[in-house]
Amino acid sequence: MPRIIRKHFAAAAVLAAVLACAPPPAHAVSKEIIQLQTQVQQLLNMVQSLQSSFDSRFAVLQNLAQQTANQATQMSGAVAALQKSMNAQGDNVNGKIDGVSGQIQSLNDSVDELRTRVDKLQQSVQNLQTQLQNIQTPPPATTAPGMPGATPDGMQPAQGPNGEPTPNGAAPTQPPGMSTNGQAPVAPPGLPAAAQAPPLKQTYQAALNDFNAGRYKMAGGEFQQVVQSYPYDETAGSAQFYLGEIAYREKDYSKAVDAYNAMLETYPGNPLAPTAELHKGYALLDAHRRTDGIRELRQLIQRYPRTPEASRARQKLDGMGVRIVPR
Repeated sequence: MPRIIRKHFAAAAVLAAVLACAPPPAHAVSKEIIQLQTQVQQLLNMVQSLQSSFDSRFAVLQNLAQQTANQATQMSGAVAALQKSMNAQGDNVNGKIDGVSGQIQSLNDSVDELRTRVDKLQQSVQNLQTQLQNIQTPPPATTAPGMPGATPDGMQPAQGPNGEPTPNGAAPTQPPGMSTNGQAPVAPPGLPAAAQAPPLKQTYQAALNDFNAGRYKMAGGEFQQVVQSYPYDETAGSAQFYLGEIAYREKDYSKAVDAYNAMLETYPGNPLAPTAELHKGYALLDAHRRTDGIRELRQLIQRYPRTPEASRARQKLDGMGVRIVPR
């Protein structure tokens, strides 16, 4: 549109110039030429007015277009900032939800471990009660029919230190493992030496020496002996941990996981518990149980966040490209 107007304006200007430069006739200018010049001048005036109006309106349109573009740019920036803020808030909420879920899972695991320990403690108490009842219950006395407390030959039955009758008139017997004076425990006569508990410290140290020397079969037997003979001692928890270590080094990952589980469930307060859980996660990963291994390493980080084992678990998960906190 502006080009067309400019062309018409140029044509009118050329026409006016031609008419103005034309040599006048010798005699007076005719009326037709004067009228034509007047019309051309009017046309030029109209073209100039139209050009001025068009330029003014075009400038207004350009200004409005520039304002619209600026507003669109500002709106795009505001939308991008809002989207970024929403994404950040969403990630923060997801992180908090994941943290709460992890804490709940850890609490559930702790409750399960506590239940297991309570069940084992109750079983141990029942066993002790049974043993006490067996020790406290005296053997039944044997008497002749019709003569309570008398021997078959009519003699009075033999009596113990407190005056109680003994069976068949024999001398009073002592409980197994108790000397005749009732002071020092001794091994019952005829009891094999293997049935007696081995010394704790010597057996555990010998097992450690065999483990460090690579004699895993011998060390495993010694650690197992410590666990069986001293199940309530803290050393038994360490021995149970090394049973898992032996199985792991022998690449028996399923057996290693079972040994670590027994250690974590029975001796959760042992100083080697974080290492046991870390190596349990390694064993699960080596056994191609990726999901279980990742879950175990995440639980380790949640339970023992400031330990060297937690740092190693983070490095392992990072090397696998796995998020430390699940979504």
